[in-house]
Amino acid sequence: MAATFPQATRGAGPAGTEGVHEFTAAGGDWDEISAEAERLGDERIVINMGPQHPSTHGVLRIVLEIEGETVTEARAGIGFLHTGIEKNMEFRTWTQGVTFCTRMDYVAPLFQEAAYCLAVEKLLGITDDLPERATLIRVLMMELNRISSHIVAIGTGGNELGATTMMTIAFREREEILRIFEAITGLRMNHAYIRPGGVAQDLAPGTTQMIRDAIPKIRDGIGELEKLTLANPIFIGRQKGVGILPLAGAMALGTAGPMLRSAGVPFDLRRAQPYCGYENYDFDIITDTGADAYARVVVRFKEMRESLKIVQQVLDRLEAQDRKGKQPVMVADKKIAWPAQLSVGSDGQGNSLEHIRQIMGTSMEALIHHFKLVTEGFRVPAGQVYQQIEHPKGPLGVHLVSDGGTRPYRVHFRDPSFNNLQSLSILCEGGTIADVVISVASIDPVLGGVDR
Repeated sequence: MAATFPQATRGAGPAGTEGVHEFTAAGGDWDEISAEAERLGDERIVINMGPQHPSTHGVLRIVLEIEGETVTEARAGIGFLHTGIEKNMEFRTWTQGVTFCTRMDYVAPLFQEAAYCLAVEKLLGITDDLPERATLIRVLMMELNRISSHIVAIGTGGNELGATTMMTIAFREREEILRIFEAITGLRMNHAYIRPGGVAQDLAPGTTQMIRDAIPKIRDGIGELEKLTLANPIFIGRQKGVGILPLAGAMALGTAGPMLRSAGVPFDLRRAQPYCGYENYDFDIITDTGADAYARVVVRFKEMRESLKIVQQVLDRLEAQDRKGKQPVMVADKKIAWPAQLSVGSDGQGNSLEHIRQIMGTSMEALIHHFKLVTEGFRVPAGQVYQQIEHPKGPLGVHLVSDGGTRPYRVHFRDPSFNNLQSLSILCEGGTIADVVISVASIDPVLGGVDR
C-alpha cells in the first residue's frame, strides 16, 4: 500500500493523537510508508486505510494507529456512499420501493426485497393470503442468493490475501446462480422480482430442471473451493487465531449471522422466528467454536451446503405443484396485486398481448384500474411494523411506518453489515497490520447496506 503523499503530516490525526505522524494508505505496498516512518524515527503513526482501498469491501475508511507492525487502535469511518435509499423510498409508491431496497446490499439483493415485502404485507394484513407458490419461489431465490453471497465473501477474502484462484473459482460458481436469476427475473442483480403480494411472474417452463442441472456444478465448485482453502496450510496459518470475537463480545455488540454462530450460538431467524414457511424445511443451523476468521469461513461453507438442501426441497414442492396445473404467484386481491401479466415476445419481455387486448379492448374499468395501480399505487392502512429475516450476514430488519397513503411515511433498515462493523476494533486491535484485511473480510461487510 503506497502512501498518497510521500511526507507525513503532523498533528492532523484524530482526537488524542496530536503530534502523531499521519499517513494515508491507498493500495499498493507499504514501502514508502515504512521508509518515511523509519526516517522520522517515530514508531507510533496513524494510517488512513481507505476509503478507496481495494481491500475494504467498498468505500470503508479504517483509521489505524500502529506501533511498529502492531495495531493499537482501529476505527471504522462510514458514510461515503451517500445513496439515500431510505429517504428516496418515502417519495415512491410501496411497490416502487422494492427497486430501491434491492440496491442496498447488492451482493444479496433478494433478501432486502423479501424483508421489505413481508413488512408491507404485514401492514396490509395479507400475510396469510399469499399463494403458496409465491412463498416457495421466494425461499428458492433467497437460498440461492445466500450461496452466491457466501461464495463471494470467501472468494474476495482469498483474493485480498493474494490467492486470485480463490476468487476466480468463487465467481465462476456465482455465475451459475446468476444465470438462474437471469432466467427467472430477467436480471443478474437488482431484480425487483419479489413484490408486495407475491412475485412479479411465475417460473418459466423448464426452470426447475435448469436449477437441478446446476446444483451438482455448484456443489462441486463449493467442494473445489473448500479444498483450496480449508486444506491449505498457508490459508489456515493466515486465518486461524486472527480476528477473534469471543461470544461475550459478539453478544455485547449485537453482531449476528456467521460471526455469532462461529462463536457457538445456534441463532438463526429461520428457526428462531420462522417466516416464509422455513419451519417446514429440513436443515441444520451451523455453528463453530473457533470464534476467529477461520471459523467464519467454515460456517459459511457448511451453510452453503444446507442452502442446497433447502433448494432441493423447494424444487420438489414446486414440481408437485406443476403436476396440478398453473398456480397463482400473486394475491387474488386486485386492489393490491401488480396488474402486469408478463410474457416474452418478439420485442422482448413485456405485458402479454392477451392482457393488453383485454384491458384495451374489452374493459375500460380494467384499463383505468391498471393505470391507477401503476401510477398511484395501493393504499396501506396507517400503522407501523417491524419485520426480520435471516440475511447471509445476519438479521436484516425493516421498520415501516404508514400514514394511510400510497407511499411509506418512514422506512428504516437494520442492515447486518452496519451492526457487524462495530466489532472491527475488537478484531483488529492487538493484531498486525496484515491481519486487518483478514478481519474485515471475515466480517463480510457490503457498504451499500451500511451507507443506505
